Amino acid sequence: MSSTPFRCLLLGGLLTAIPLTGAAAQADEPRSRLDVQAEAQLDVVPDRATLSARLWERTPAIAPHEDDDTDPDALRQARDRLEERAAALIRTLEEAGIERDDISAGSLSVQPEYVPAPRHSDNDSDMLMRTRLDRPFQVRVDDLERLPRLLDALTEAGVNAMDGISYDLADRDAATDEALVKALEKARHKAELMARTMDVSLGAVANISETRPPIYAPRMMAMSADARESGSQAEYRPGTIVIEAGVSVSWVIEN
Repeated sequence: MSSTPFRCLLLGGLLTAIPLTGAAAQADEPRSRLDVQAEAQLDVVPDRATLSARLWERTPAIAPHEDDDTDPDALRQARDRLEERAAALIRTLEEAGIERDDISAGSLSVQPEYVPAPRHSDNDSDMLMRTRLDRPFQVRVDDLERLPRLLDALTEAGVNAMDGISYDLADRDAATDEALVKALEKARHKAELMARTMDVSLGAVANISETRPPIYAPRMMAMSADARESGSQAEYRPGTIVIEAGVSVSWVIEN
């Protein structure tokens, strides 16, 4: 008879434990979520530009020789002419209002060039060699209204080539941040619209990730290979720089 109360106590303990186990399992069940992806595009008007130009000089074309292909005196004279022109170009830009720190002179490059020799007969096709000395320049412009005047200054300074204009932004971080915020706002708008339509309530944000980090690339504009031919007749418009961003956001569904 003494075992009967013990059995009752044991049975009662088991019955009490069953609902507790069920509640714990119910709490561990994953809650429903609403997943949204959104992309946004930001069109920004550039406020900075970089002009790229080049100066070069050549030595006289001569017949190549195996022992010495370059005349040292001709090479030195070409280099002196190039340095004089480079100094004159910098002075012209400074007179046009460009600060010295905004003018970047690249390294001097030297390379051979081969040109056909004058034809003495129909079958004569010998080649001559000359040396070209090349120096690139970059000019940063913070006021785009001054761009036409600077193009004129480069042309007047006798640059041999203008390689193009790169349009840029003074504050890139602010623009990429704005694109990202725009994508997040679009994701929230989509989630709220879906929740209203499906008659559910959004809870806390469960997860946020980027599907497309904001990509920024300066806008390039090609120019005529010969600045003297184009001059300032062409019209240069900056257009817009496109920045795209994408996000993925998940919300907990309350009911």
